[in-house]
Amino acid sequence: MSKNYGLAGRLFIFGVLSATLLVGACGKKEEVGEAPLRSVRYVEVEVGNTERARSFSGVSKSEQEANLSFKVTGTLLTFDIAVGDVLEPGQLIAEIEPSEYQLQAQQAQADLTRAIAEQRNAASTYQRTRELYENQNASKTDLDTSRAGFESAEALVSVSERALEISQLNVSYTRLSAAESCSVASTSVEVGENVSIGQEILRVNCGDEIKVEVSVPENLISLVTPGLPTSVTFDSIPGKTYEGKVTEIGVSATSTTFPVSVRLTASDSLRTGLAAQVRFNLPVDEVKFVVPVSAVAEDGAGRYVYIVILDDTGHSGKIKRATVEVGNIVSSGIEIDSGINVGDKVVTAGVSVIRDGLEVLVN
Repeated sequence: MSKNYGLAGRLFIFGVLSATLLVGACGKKEEVGEAPLRSVRYVEVEVGNTERARSFSGVSKSEQEANLSFKVTGTLLTFDIAVGDVLEPGQLIAEIEPSEYQLQAQQAQADLTRAIAEQRNAASTYQRTRELYENQNASKTDLDTSRAGFESAEALVSVSERALEISQLNVSYTRLSAAESCSVASTSVEVGENVSIGQEILRVNCGDEIKVEVSVPENLISLVTPGLPTSVTFDSIPGKTYEGKVTEIGVSATSTTFPVSVRLTASDSLRTGLAAQVRFNLPVDEVKFVVPVSAVAEDGAGRYVYIVILDDTGHSGKIKRATVEVGNIVSSGIEIDSGINVGDKVVTAGVSVIRDGLEVLVN
């Protein structure tokens, strides 16, 4: 059976449907107007690390490194040593033309012989004069004169003996020999050259211990102390880190830096002359707060961070802007000198889409 509504009935039904649609439309409009809360992440401020990492470039060297040179001057007669050679104790390294020094030694020997003869004659004269004086056959003046001659002759012998020793040493100095087992790191001269006293002939490395020398700026040298642990890496040995300790600290500056030596605790497979990076964990003067670099923003008013003030639920809160002064960038983030306190919750993600006073969700 079909239902047949009249005009009044149809109007009633149309009005009910329109009201229903209108109510539904109003409800949807209200839902669109409610913006969702922004989500942010934060870190809670803790006391920062009391160490500051710094790295400096250096070069590996032998702990026992020496520059060998002659103690006399002359023309280089023999020098048959090459870089990389291993020297044995007592091995002849180089020799200077010894003729001049040999002649000086011969002359000194002759002078000594003559001085001994004169001293012997002076002793005999003094002995005879003293006997005559005791028998009252010589004057006191004769005795004093003969004694002075004898003492002078003795002094001349002593001087001549010292001159002979020096000349003989000079002869020995014309031969340069290895004192211990060492490897040759570099050579500086050729046969036939005239070398001077103290001029480097070659540089040798003795022993197995390796050190690295670096230059530390004057504003950090006060933080470097003997025994300070370090870590050392070499460009030629990727993926390996060596431990070291500070052994020597220069007391005078070269330009604006101080020389510092670091001895490696294990130096297997290392050579001298390798480029190195030495990492120091230097103590800082005062405790710093450290936050991720992404947490710090800057505008015309200066640098700032956003802090979340959580509500009772702990899942949402209100944003507060805090002006800060920053320090150095370190491995774990950036140091904050002032503007935040321990326990503050600093926003680290979502900084660009929030503002002071905004309600946010935290996760």
